[in-house]
Amino acid sequence: MEQYNDTSQVQTKQYGRLFGLSALGIFIFFIPVSFNGKTSIPLDHLVSLLKSWVGAGTSWYALAMIVAGAVYPLVTKSWRNSMTDTVFLGLKWLGVIAAVLAVTGVGPAALQAPDMLPFLFNKLVISVGLIVPIGSVFLAFLVSYGLLEAIGILVQKLMQPIWRTPGRSAIDAVASFVGSYSIGLLITNRVFTAGHYSAREAAIIATGFSTVSATFMVIVAKTLGLMDIWNVYFWATLVITFIVTAITVRIPPLSTMDNHATHREPDCEPGNRIKTALETGLAVAEKAPSLTKNIIENLRDGLIMTISILPSIMSVGLIGLLVAKYTPVFDWLGMAFYPVTYLWGIEDGAALARASASGLAEMFLPALLMADADIIARFAAGVVCVSSVLFFSASIPCILATRIPLSVAKLVVIWFVRTFLSLFLAIPTAIFLVG
Repeated sequence: MEQYNDTSQVQTKQYGRLFGLSALGIFIFFIPVSFNGKTSIPLDHLVSLLKSWVGAGTSWYALAMIVAGAVYPLVTKSWRNSMTDTVFLGLKWLGVIAAVLAVTGVGPAALQAPDMLPFLFNKLVISVGLIVPIGSVFLAFLVSYGLLEAIGILVQKLMQPIWRTPGRSAIDAVASFVGSYSIGLLITNRVFTAGHYSAREAAIIATGFSTVSATFMVIVAKTLGLMDIWNVYFWATLVITFIVTAITVRIPPLSTMDNHATHREPDCEPGNRIKTALETGLAVAEKAPSLTKNIIENLRDGLIMTISILPSIMSVGLIGLLVAKYTPVFDWLGMAFYPVTYLWGIEDGAALARASASGLAEMFLPALLMADADIIARFAAGVVCVSSVLFFSASIPCILATRIPLSVAKLVVIWFVRTFLSLFLAIPTAIFLVG
């Protein structure tokens, strides 16, 4: 009887973790609630409350995180790892200078224009600095207790025919979307170096699934004024991102990469998929660390990610805004996308094409540049920010730091194809859903 009770308690704990804690994570990220006259997801409400409580202190907090991010590579000596890391060390310290100018309000009038440093720092950097650590705490509920693994088993049969990757790559894909591209890339690189992914499969996952997380998508949605239709925006973006990936895997350069893997994934037994998914989810829930330990680890990772990306966002974002305002570079690049916006005949089409091109420098730039556009263009820009996946301020250097055989030239070609297809799909979707 005592053994039966022990078994029953273990099973109750497993089910509670898999369904209870995972449900809490779903609630925090995906269920809109009304609070103080505003309807949004609970995570957004928490960040807004914290921002109002701390007040002007948020600026000094963001500055401290940016300084920490510039010092961190020096402490860890990671800036010596490659030329890319060395270049980004310089960009991070440039971000420190830009942040100091933003907080103090001193410096050239061109930088202190409302659409330059103040906009970048107050609307983007502070929001990212708050939402990533807070979001990382609640990601523990969403990613640590079997939900991702169970989903991976359920969609296993979809992965190979549609995206030409093994079933286990579903975990990478979902981990990137609800966690971060850095987490997804870390998983992908480990699996690839162990021989379980081919070079082509690893490249598909890195360039097609390792996009920014749900927490970053909240920032994009807030910047573009889309939080009142958050769920529509989120799910439309997820679907478009994966459709674009399904197309890009069938054309060069991805389609021509080596597809040999040392260890191939066994198939799940027919007819047992739901049972296997449940058993897998429960097994992960059982082995997961305690909630307290999980939250601490996620918070630590979230803080490291925050200090890693804030300086780059500040410097590359400012460079991108300056290039967009004072040079024709993005006009030239945007010409390649203008036929798509012209085809659908939308208002602000030329501006959307130009903003989409700016996403190669920093994924937030299309949102920053289109913040005052009409709803169709804003929605499309928000989709492109995420669905393009690749950008020089973070994801491209992360991919280059892995052992996945992708060159800068290949990554730029893949970015162009993804951006073109994303625009082609996002505009009619926006017209249909919010127009």
